[in-house]
Amino acid sequence: MVARDRSLFLDDIDANRQRMRKQLSGQRVLVVGGGGSIGSATSILLAEFEPRSLHVIDQSENYLAELVRDLRSRITSASRIDLRMWPIDYGGPIAQRLIQDEEPYDLVLNFAALKHVRSEKDVYSLLQMIDTNVVRQARFKGWIAERGGCTRYCGVSTDKAANPVSVMGATKRLMEDVLFGVAASASCTVASARFANVAFSNGSLLQAWLRRLELGQPLAVPRNTRRYFVTQREAGEICLLAALLATDGEIIFPRLDLEMDLRLLEDVAADVLSLMGFKAAIVVDEAVARDELERLRSKGRWPVILTQRDTSGEKPFEEFLGEGESAHEIGLKKLLAISHGSRTPLSMDRISELGRLVANPDRRVAKADLVAALAAAVPNFGHVETGRSLDQRM
Repeated sequence: MVARDRSLFLDDIDANRQRMRKQLSGQRVLVVGGGGSIGSATSILLAEFEPRSLHVIDQSENYLAELVRDLRSRITSASRIDLRMWPIDYGGPIAQRLIQDEEPYDLVLNFAALKHVRSEKDVYSLLQMIDTNVVRQARFKGWIAERGGCTRYCGVSTDKAANPVSVMGATKRLMEDVLFGVAASASCTVASARFANVAFSNGSLLQAWLRRLELGQPLAVPRNTRRYFVTQREAGEICLLAALLATDGEIIFPRLDLEMDLRLLEDVAADVLSLMGFKAAIVVDEAVARDELERLRSKGRWPVILTQRDTSGEKPFEEFLGEGESAHEIGLKKLLAISHGSRTPLSMDRISELGRLVANPDRRVAKADLVAALAAAVPNFGHVETGRSLDQRM
């Protein structure tokens, strides 16, 4: 669990604060998917540097309402920023109209994604994942390029894009190729970021544990699974530093220690329970966990089910570097980078084929067809189909 007195990236932020303030002064900024945990954390950091405009797109009205309330309550200079929120689909015709009508944006950050391995369960979910993470990414970046004026564009990836085993990871790996390969322009610096699990973010396992405790339900933890963690603010800082300081073609990621920072999830669950006043009690199955909960709770213990890692797309550990990738220094204390330029150029025919799979409801398609189409585009996609999904677990 994340238990730090200060941000991992505060030194890098402080060392470059004036440079970043100068970069954002008078700039128009668009944040796509800015209402979620990472997007909102980044939007708050951007607002602290007082750009001329900060516009946010997100399909969740509730997320946007909370973000604008938070910004106007937290940041005294918010009234001086042209702050606007739009609850629209970033890849649809209304977003296209917005890009055409608005004055060009100087900086664009795109957080829009389906980002959970849990969504790997059936054809409909996978088609939506491919549409959101790949097809619409290409479409949207093309609109931004056609409008012109954008000098920096940052799309957010994931650690699961390194040697992907899940469809989600493969789509995010392909999204990186879209990011750097679609509508490329010498006048626009394009960068990305991979980062660790964001502790207690919306939809995260840690947030789910708190909810289970609130509802008086057992905790479920995948066995022998290790993850890196950053806080929501740290995730925002990674994205801010990538958006403003990375050079063209770089994917930045946190400099974390394999021994110290890669945490066993069952240990993290025990830490969370300890903070809430309980000790973990390992149980064998869901029925026992439900039946024994009240008895265990009365003794200051809480049932924790260690599940087998037998669902499609689960990965035993987190990593930031994929096969054939190497890290290089970028002058930051806690961040390294990968150069995307060494990869095989993106084939737009593959993106077009994925778009046709998504758009044609009369074309019959199976999960195996979608996996094969992604494997053709992502050479190191190591998918293993088990026939089980995380929705079949507690």
